[in-house]
Amino acid sequence: MEHELNYRTDLWIDWCPGCGNFGILAAVTRAMKDLRLDPSKTVVVSGIGCSGKIPHYINVNGVHTLHGRAIPFATGIKIANPDLTILVHGGDGDLLGIGAGHFVALGRRNLDIVVMLHNNGVYGLTKGQASPTLPLNSKTKGLNLPNIQGSVNPIALALASGYTFVARGYAFDGNHLSELIKKAIQHRGAAFIDILQPCVTFNDIYTADFYRKAIYKLEGEEGWDPVVREPAETEEKILRAMRKAMEWGEKIPIGIFYENPAITTFEDRLSDILRGSYPKKSPSKSVIEKDGKSIFNAEIFEELFKDFIIEVKG
Repeated sequence: MEHELNYRTDLWIDWCPGCGNFGILAAVTRAMKDLRLDPSKTVVVSGIGCSGKIPHYINVNGVHTLHGRAIPFATGIKIANPDLTILVHGGDGDLLGIGAGHFVALGRRNLDIVVMLHNNGVYGLTKGQASPTLPLNSKTKGLNLPNIQGSVNPIALALASGYTFVARGYAFDGNHLSELIKKAIQHRGAAFIDILQPCVTFNDIYTADFYRKAIYKLEGEEGWDPVVREPAETEEKILRAMRKAMEWGEKIPIGIFYENPAITTFEDRLSDILRGSYPKKSPSKSVIEKDGKSIFNAEIFEELFKDFIIEVKG
């Protein structure tokens, strides 16, 4: 009998009762189970916030990093060992506030990583301040006055940055979200899922009842096809996705906005510039010592630097 993989740890979960993070956690572990991901070759990376706790509850390799720094950590892990499946989890404040530059850089690189944004419109862990996705003039119960900053549109930013798989899910539609996560993992390139998530404690505007009335699925739209099959389709598909990204309020689309499997990944570009030695000689596959001593020294470094960068004269 084949061993049944268990992707949940036994740790007690301390999210608020009714938090959307429970739905996200269930959808992620269901996707892992359906794809039978090898826990030893899967890494969950998070930043700081309520979402940051998720590596503690998933029984694979996990890294709980600094605020806004989940993507650079994940980038280093993936480049060092391109055989790993990397899943980044972050809140809207974590990824689109202090981490916004890293979010954009990952799209430009098209590194094969999945980023999941836990989007609840507030900084829930620190008592409900306005986050980068809360619209201008919104006043949640945690604010004394209406929000005086404009909001970031996560889908539009991902499209503009170069992500080659862009989708939106809803934390309380687990089956749909799990299917999106599976497709994002199977996509080769930078994948982004904006996950709408009610914060039952601090956001009394974007509640489960609000989303129940507003959400509709793109795959139910007649003629909707987000996949770029020919390069000539790219501009048209991005523009259609951008128009859908602007919908917010009475109608909010979820599903896949854009998917382009033809763009080269960062791993491909590294392999080209390193003349095929990468990923065969990626850091995780390289011998670093022999007989207890490092095999790398200044002479070898200078030789490599000369071959790939510029000659160093002592």
